[in-house]
Amino acid sequence: MATATRTVVFTDLANYTQSVSRADRETLRKLLNDHEQFVHSVVASHNGRIVKNLGDSFMVLFECATDAVRASLEVVEQGQETAGLMFRASAATGDVEERQGDAFGEAVNMSARINAKTPAGEVWFSESTYHCMNGSEVPFETVGAFPLKGIAGDTSCYRAVTQDRCVLPDVVKAAVKNGSLVRIRPNESLPPLPPAPLLLFEGFEPGSPQLTRMMDLLPVLDPARLYMLVYTMAPSDRHDWLAAGRGLVVGTRVALDSALEAERSVVQRPVGTNTIILDMGSSADLELVMAGLALPAVPLADVVAGYSYDLMPDGRWVNRSPRAVLRVEVTPAGVRAKPLTPSISIQGRAAAGETALTNGSVIGTPSGDIRFLSFANPPYAGLLLSDSNVRMGISGAQVAQIGREPRHPGLALPDRSGQYNIRWCTGQRAARARESGFTLDRALAGRRQASVEAGNGGSCTVKALHDRLATYLLANDALQRITDQADATLGQMIVTGTTVIALRPPSA
Repeated sequence: MATATRTVVFTDLANYTQSVSRADRETLRKLLNDHEQFVHSVVASHNGRIVKNLGDSFMVLFECATDAVRASLEVVEQGQETAGLMFRASAATGDVEERQGDAFGEAVNMSARINAKTPAGEVWFSESTYHCMNGSEVPFETVGAFPLKGIAGDTSCYRAVTQDRCVLPDVVKAAVKNGSLVRIRPNESLPPLPPAPLLLFEGFEPGSPQLTRMMDLLPVLDPARLYMLVYTMAPSDRHDWLAAGRGLVVGTRVALDSALEAERSVVQRPVGTNTIILDMGSSADLELVMAGLALPAVPLADVVAGYSYDLMPDGRWVNRSPRAVLRVEVTPAGVRAKPLTPSISIQGRAAAGETALTNGSVIGTPSGDIRFLSFANPPYAGLLLSDSNVRMGISGAQVAQIGREPRHPGLALPDRSGQYNIRWCTGQRAARARESGFTLDRALAGRRQASVEAGNGGSCTVKALHDRLATYLLANDALQRITDQADATLGQMIVTGTTVIALRPPSA
């Protein structure tokens, strides 16, 4: 058969191994028979064709991407309700060749890889399926971009949303926890708004006069603080809403109520300030605060041609993670931000794709805003600035070391393992660095890199301890290399390796 464009769906019976581990032969036969009959009936009703039965999963081909996703939703939604079976399903669209009762092509591989990432009870699909389907007929949302085995680059994935589920964006979860979420419905007056509210519009038709009138009553708010509950939505309405910098919560009203109640019921573990006072008998005069990611300029030493870092929901920077919300990539052309979830905004607008960062760009994330400070010349392409909860208090005449393995008392710099985030230069020097386990953190910061001695009135002295690896002082958005030692004050920052450390007043 000639190659044709098809949407490939894999259905998978979740927890199959546990289900059959203690089953007798008759129970196993019934499970597999119920599984096959149920999937076959749903697939046939949506014009699909089963190509292969893999026991606990099926490979199905559809000529229509919309039919494929809707069938997948029905399999997952109705499986447990009517057949007592828990499924996951995945879809990808592309050229497929059928041969001898099997199907081949990148869409087959991609759908299988996406299926391995898909949680039980969910439907995920590829960007190719997203572009081919009718977006008005499918309730969906962005999941993120993931590295998939055997697939070049990162693959953007989407979630088709079942009627009983509503996955809250991280910013909505945070608003539930801090009491700033305000639900707004048609035919109701605008309620009093708390400081920094997050508004969730429910039951409004996109673009309707009713929605326009309600929004006209609002005070001036960051568009990123406005969300709308939808289930299905016309592509043009979705584009207009998101292009204005606003967000979406995809789900039914019942599923939203359930998700909000579940979030409120989560017992929060008390978290301290993570402030360490080195001398417990005295008060701190200043604090060293982990305050961002430093981005070395590339190409670097004929070794690194480019690199990336991933931001986790809690604000940590890592080399690579499937749970990341943002990826920042550094090349000779500049610094670009790539959102991996819908919870990211840039300059107050929801970010829909890669964006070049310029001096002063503000990235909104679940853990807070990040400010980008750029430099025209090496050694750094820029800094991504945002205070964290990792901090150390020091008082007069105390000396704290900074480094990957500082002597006590000291503040340890990140030492991220792995080379997944590095694009290498060509040549023997890069090859040797790669083989020796080179990472940016280890190459640019020593075990004992610098020390900070507290003075009076928040002043301090920063001393460089490493004779080859540089330490810088950031003052008035300009970098000054510390060759021996330098006087510093509150508000200034220390930049070394890939880390920014702020000098802050002690926490209350």
